[in-house]
Amino acid sequence: MGRKIQFSLVYRDMWQSSGKYVPRVDQLKKIAPVIIDMGCFARIETNGGAFEQVNLLYGENPNVAVREWVKPFNEAGIQTHMLERALNGIRMYPVPADVRRLMYKVKKAQGVDIARSFCGLNDPRNLELSVKYAKEAGMISQGTLSITHSEVHTIEHYMNVVDQLVEFGTDEICLKDMAGIGRPVTLGLLVTQIKKRHPHIKVQYHGHSGPGFSVASMLEVAKAGADYIDVAMEPLSWGMVHPDVITVQAMLKDAGFEVPEINMSAYMKARSLTQEFIDDFLGYFIDTKNRYTSSLLVQSGLPGGMMGSMMADLQGVYASINKSLEAAGKQKLTIDDLLVQLFDEVSYVWPKLGYPPLVTPFSQYVKNVALLNVMMMYQGKQRYSMIDANTWDMILGKTGQLPGPLAPEIIELAKTQKKEFFSGVPQDYYPDELPKFRKEMEELGWETGKDDEELFEFAMHDRQYHDYKSGIAKKRFIEEVEKAKAAAAPVQVAAPAAKTDEKPKAEAKDVVSPYSGRLMFACSFYNEELCVREGVEASKGKTICYIQEKESVQQIVNENDGIIEKLCVKQGEMVKKGDVIAKIK
Repeated sequence: MGRKIQFSLVYRDMWQSSGKYVPRVDQLKKIAPVIIDMGCFARIETNGGAFEQVNLLYGENPNVAVREWVKPFNEAGIQTHMLERALNGIRMYPVPADVRRLMYKVKKAQGVDIARSFCGLNDPRNLELSVKYAKEAGMISQGTLSITHSEVHTIEHYMNVVDQLVEFGTDEICLKDMAGIGRPVTLGLLVTQIKKRHPHIKVQYHGHSGPGFSVASMLEVAKAGADYIDVAMEPLSWGMVHPDVITVQAMLKDAGFEVPEINMSAYMKARSLTQEFIDDFLGYFIDTKNRYTSSLLVQSGLPGGMMGSMMADLQGVYASINKSLEAAGKQKLTIDDLLVQLFDEVSYVWPKLGYPPLVTPFSQYVKNVALLNVMMMYQGKQRYSMIDANTWDMILGKTGQLPGPLAPEIIELAKTQKKEFFSGVPQDYYPDELPKFRKEMEELGWETGKDDEELFEFAMHDRQYHDYKSGIAKKRFIEEVEKAKAAAAPVQVAAPAAKTDEKPKAEAKDVVSPYSGRLMFACSFYNEELCVREGVEASKGKTICYIQEKESVQQIVNENDGIIEKLCVKQGEMVKKGDVIAKIK
């Protein structure tokens, strides 16, 4: 019998890579015993990343969700692992050191065994505290490499990061091939080097299916000495997700490795439950294109988990662009035309922005620059006319050292805008904040929770936590699900309304922003008369504007027929959720 290889099921990541939401805690509790009965998993990815933020969007308590989800695996002797973003913790932007430190204490107390820590830039300075705090809390530290493919991402580059992680005291190394574009042979050579230089270190491989390399990569890293392989299962495996455990197990068994057997009866039950969750409501938020692999990802390097937000972004600008093209007598684009344009633009801007590995949040930053460039160029404007604050922080070095050099035009743009580059340790730029959040919770009469877990959640996701506590999050989520289900239902033809001579009194109605971010009013790129402005018609269903959030661009649609009486915000200004954008009369 050959060397033993074990599997980890990335169940919540399967959903995150497919659509907007992950299962609720009641659904997770329902499927956990079935996953255990499958008998083939040594590890389960249970929390971290964006998952706990999604719990808040549901109106669920993330801490209850984590405790309930990990408990059956703890009892069954299956290790649990979380995903965290080093300097960014489990959110999209930098986290103070005291909040990062509390995170590990809380998650260990909740039953999470392993901290999978990655820096999207592979900057060891951002990972040092992750290793220190994880081990301090009694967790297994899994230092992680963000895998991509470029002229600067060589085996030597990655081994430099590995050597420093081992020096910090990490217990394991994970190859996080988030876009699945790591080349199989190169990844095998990298694992060979890790095992040769640090034979005591366990290696785990995580690869998305997107462009189709990952099954070959799994075989290569297994031959090179990898200990654990991340897998998925139907009906969500493949596409932009991860290879299915059945295929991977059969492949490795044929190659002579010792792999666990799969209880197929339990597999089919877990498969059925997952489909049940899709049919319940989760499927309404999964774009069908995420079910397919695409060789276009080899060129763009975007991760599978990005496809959901990217398709939402494209839908947000697609109609506006085509309306403009049609008005100008030009041929309209298909969504695939626009997708290819975006992929091409990502490929163009990525090296100019210093080759940041395209993983959260840096994949969103690069994608946002590319999307805004495409939009600006349709307006006849220059590239980089719009860059959000978080992307500037990356460019200026406030989130870590970029792997490659910035293009001269980006450096010149920063100088023109009088922006200063930062060369210090990124964590030093973000002072401690726990006392501030503790005081605010006391003033609001909120409990800090067992092991200070509620304090942690509030400090990590303050805006979403406020919405959760107020009940707004749950109300908004229920409305969103009802709207999605109604949109998917068969169209009913309504009976004509009774005629009346009475004319209702016109009252101005507010268009309110449901998001926080930078505002861009909808505009025809070829016909200024079609642009949103005061005095023009605003029919029901008309796109009023777009709000650029951290991860995506959201479309704001008018819900009432009328005339735009007043625009309350200027083009390009920042708005907060709840701000009035326009008044329709």
